[in-house]
Amino acid sequence: MYCVTETPSSLPIWDAPHASGPIVWNQVIPGSKSITNRALILAALASGPSTIHGVLRSRDTDLMADALRSLGVKIVEEAPDRYRVEPPSELTTGSVECGLAGTVMRFVPPVAAFADGPVSFDGDEQARSRPMTSILEALRALGVQVDNNSLPFTVTSDGIPEGGIVEIDASGSSQFVSGLLLSAPRFKNGVTVKHTGDRLPSMPHIEMTVEMLRDVGIRVDVTPNQWVVHPGEILGRTWRIEPDLSNATPFLAAAAATRGTVTIRNWPQVTTQPGDTIRPILEEMGCSVELIANGSTFDLEVTGPVELTGIHIDMSDIGELSPTVAALAALATTESRLFGIAHLRGHETDRLEALTTEINRLGGKCTELPDGLHIEPAQLTSNVWRSYADHRMATAGAIIGLVVEGLQVEDIQTTSKTFPGFENLWEEMVG
Repeated sequence: MYCVTETPSSLPIWDAPHASGPIVWNQVIPGSKSITNRALILAALASGPSTIHGVLRSRDTDLMADALRSLGVKIVEEAPDRYRVEPPSELTTGSVECGLAGTVMRFVPPVAAFADGPVSFDGDEQARSRPMTSILEALRALGVQVDNNSLPFTVTSDGIPEGGIVEIDASGSSQFVSGLLLSAPRFKNGVTVKHTGDRLPSMPHIEMTVEMLRDVGIRVDVTPNQWVVHPGEILGRTWRIEPDLSNATPFLAAAAATRGTVTIRNWPQVTTQPGDTIRPILEEMGCSVELIANGSTFDLEVTGPVELTGIHIDMSDIGELSPTVAALAALATTESRLFGIAHLRGHETDRLEALTTEINRLGGKCTELPDGLHIEPAQLTSNVWRSYADHRMATAGAIIGLVVEGLQVEDIQTTSKTFPGFENLWEEMVG
């Protein structure tokens, strides 16, 4: 519930529910943001209509749908979680509001290259500092005009771009690669993307993009640090969206933190979602983790340990799980080291600095490393946990609040970016 007290920044604060005992809970998770927004892009570029079942309705996915509508794509809400998408014969000039959604600001500019006039982009104030140079310079190399290297910018193209080979440094975000690949079949010669920088983060998201392109009939050749997308017709189809496994992780963390048992319904047996990696992480921290057949589907059941232990882990492929894992590490009885996540400094906020600041505000012992975090056991005390307009920072605070009585989270409703109603479900779970 919200109280009338406000932080110095005038954002509302939420009394994070404290668990008086082990939590026992079953939870159904809404659809994946990553899959929903990729499906919307492919449906908008297809040669015929598509239907998307299990659409996640959140700020990020609504921004994506509205962005495509502004380019002339017809998106009809047949049910709250079902869209019918009818692509136009030609995309039109328009204006795109990105909010703070990385998928919108990085996936839609290549789509705008096929519009019949200029397309302008802008977003939240925080979005203007998010890395964009790599993908915008790549578009220029492919024959598209872009007038700036960060938001706001305008994309203009003279007819269908030729495409070809482009070299980029995508070490700041895998979304640079995915954004180019999703639209690549519509370029006259397709697109070959070569990554030239340091280790590429979040590879599972690129694998997701490649798999979805192949699902709509596109040939993609993959070699280390190179993706060749051949030109071709993107087929309209029916998409069924998996639950968002990253959004499930705070609920599973509730079991880990309280020695409880939480079950997530409809967990996919095979998936490209990086959120699936939470299973071995929780096992290593001492949890019991079991995938249980339930008719034609599976449920994931996690039971927390008597003593939660720390973890040393390379999270370069699963950076989005870092706030959840860091929250558990702050509650663990042994030290943790999370590394391979320097790229988190370019997410919704600088997550490394934010996590360090907030854990230490509670009396924790978190040290920011060049590429991660070192977290040592400490007795935490209540305070206000700031969210920095970052949905995963907010859920990390909720996890710690299960154990630290009296903790308050600033702006819990920022979770609507990917999980509207999170705070209500959380309160219901804690009971």
